[in-house]
Amino acid sequence: MIAVRLPEEIEQRLDALAKATGRSKSYYVREAILEHLDDLEDLHLAEQRLLDVKRGKDDLLTGEEFWRDVAD
Repeated sequence: MIAVRLPEEIEQRLDALAKATGRSKSYYVREAILEHLDDLEDLHLAEQRLLDVKRGKDDLLTGEEFWRDVAD
């Protein structure tokens, strides 16, 4: 179980949507999370990768190196 505090305006919009569609507010909160969770995870991984590159823990390929490796 997760409790989430929302700004009043968002709560009102969510409530109105739930009433208009006959679905629960929990349904829409769950849908919003599922819709964006992959993007948030991808963003986190990209930020971690960038930090690793900046710290010298990972090497980067130039475009030329990449395409040469793909052609092989």
